[in-house]
Amino acid sequence: MNYSYTILILLIPIAAFLFNGLLGMKFKPIVSGLVGTIGLGIVFLLSWYTAWQYFFVGGMVDGEFPKIIAMSMDWLQFTDKLTIRMGIMLDPISVMMLVVVSSVSFMVHIYSLGYMKGEKGFERFYSFLSLFSFSMLGLVVATNIFQMYVFWELVGISSFLLIGFYYQKPSAVAASKKAFIVTRFADLGFLIGILLLSFFTQTFDFTTLTGADHSIFESGAAKSFMGMSVFTWACLLIFMGGAGKSAMFPFHIWLPDAMEGPTPVSALIHAATMVVAGVFLVARMFPVFFFQAPDALEVIAYVGGFTSLFAAIIACTQYDIKRVLAFSTLSQIGYMILALGVSGYEGHEGVGYMASMFHLFTHAFFKALLFLGAGAIIHAVHSNVMQDMGGLRKYMPITHITFLIACLTISGVPFLSAFFSKDEILVAAFHHNKLLFAVEYLVAGITAFYMFRLYFSIFWGKDTQYHHTPHEAPKVMTIPLMILAIGSIFAGYVPFAKLITADGRPFESHIDFAIAIPSVLIGLVGIGLAMLMYRKETHIPERISIALGGFYKTVYNKFYIDEIYLFITKKIIFNYISRPVAWFDRHIVDGTMNGIGWITLTSAKKIKGLQSGYLPQYGMVFALAAVVFVLIFAFLVR
Repeated sequence: MNYSYTILILLIPIAAFLFNGLLGMKFKPIVSGLVGTIGLGIVFLLSWYTAWQYFFVGGMVDGEFPKIIAMSMDWLQFTDKLTIRMGIMLDPISVMMLVVVSSVSFMVHIYSLGYMKGEKGFERFYSFLSLFSFSMLGLVVATNIFQMYVFWELVGISSFLLIGFYYQKPSAVAASKKAFIVTRFADLGFLIGILLLSFFTQTFDFTTLTGADHSIFESGAAKSFMGMSVFTWACLLIFMGGAGKSAMFPFHIWLPDAMEGPTPVSALIHAATMVVAGVFLVARMFPVFFFQAPDALEVIAYVGGFTSLFAAIIACTQYDIKRVLAFSTLSQIGYMILALGVSGYEGHEGVGYMASMFHLFTHAFFKALLFLGAGAIIHAVHSNVMQDMGGLRKYMPITHITFLIACLTISGVPFLSAFFSKDEILVAAFHHNKLLFAVEYLVAGITAFYMFRLYFSIFWGKDTQYHHTPHEAPKVMTIPLMILAIGSIFAGYVPFAKLITADGRPFESHIDFAIAIPSVLIGLVGIGLAMLMYRKETHIPERISIALGGFYKTVYNKFYIDEIYLFITKKIIFNYISRPVAWFDRHIVDGTMNGIGWITLTSAKKIKGLQSGYLPQYGMVFALAAVVFVLIFAFLVR
């Protein structure tokens, strides 16, 4: 099969970015929207065509799906072995990610034609969307880890630009800077991990790093630091970059604030694409983690498990609908990370790997649907806060039904898409770590509760007296909702165990009803509690919050993690490190340089008279100098 056409998947969005960025202001705003949307529409079709060709036409070779280098060119060469190439690699997870990124991005482009209509900076918005799409697509098809890092940073700058789109709002500027700074710290670890790994293996290429030949790891196998092997350190540092991008604890603090960006941005970046980059990174490097750094996988599992529970608890107390969805995203990404951490490698042992990718796929549809549905709600009532909503099912029937489908899906209701993918994650956790399995059972119930707390508060609850009668969003916004709703229902029927596995070989999977049925029952309990408390206006939530007292306040304030970070940075780092360093820089470093300059300038002023150009003065100095030399010579001879 010839896949050389896949270069268009990258060239089209970067061309749209350049056109809208450089020439967009010369045309009517709608032109920029159409250029970006049509461009992503072509990318969408090419991505699905590539998936069809790869999985169903090309098929397996020797019992597994091959890694295909569709394009490759040398970029930087350090040694005979160590070369950085730029190219396109197609394998099961990269092809799956092409479908996810292009599908969600295309829906967001269409939706934004209505949501962003009349906004100042419409052309700039579509330019940034195209840049993000290019960056994310380049990341998932990277042939080597350094190329991935280059596009990883492009994704970071795209996120910074989109979160801070409303640059007139101080809160949006602060949120964009927060996201950029937090992820930069994490990415520093990623870069150090790349350098460590490449130093000992002498390669950046994924095909070599994740291949069956493990001899490249022999040179570093015996080396350790602080009781851990060099490859364990490298993998933990690489995961640090993934944890930052996927907003895992303790790098989670940027994601809720990132809701300051336009709602379509939240759907594109912070629900379905950018935040799963960390999951994709671990999946891409999974053979290295599994064979060379199993201890790192253990850490990954616990980080994912803790984050999923931590974020789910916080989501129960938030009132901004986008923040509820942001913490929901954190929790669901935690599911995916945990699944990779508890995964084996061969056959059924690798169910965690398959389940993680499966949940990434299904999550893209229902979480994008939730965010775009939230955008339609905000568009109708001009508020993000649940207390300003209620009874919207009467005014927004399409948004109501599609939002309900997404809530049922994320709650794991049979037989919607997330039911299948979450069941596989629970199976993997049950067979490898009973503690994490118990945590995820609890999270399943909490997830159903906070999602239906959100649903009932918006569409049922009190009969709010609106200043302006809410109305359904225009078709350009509701059509993407309906398409994503269909995806949320049927994405779970894709036979992932036959397409995407840890060792590349398909296996048979089935629903484990002994695990699935209790999970569904726990979810139904969560839905029932939410219905009891929020379907009609009651005082039960208020009484519970008062009864919980300080604990509720702590959870509502996100366990004061942001305040702890601010205390550490402002009170400790700034006062006891930054200020002394600044004083040393001003008084010692600058003082030394200024002193040298002062001495030079003063000396110059003192001696500049010697260069007066007055001949009698020169003659007198010459004569005096001659006399002095004669006297010295006479003294020495005597």
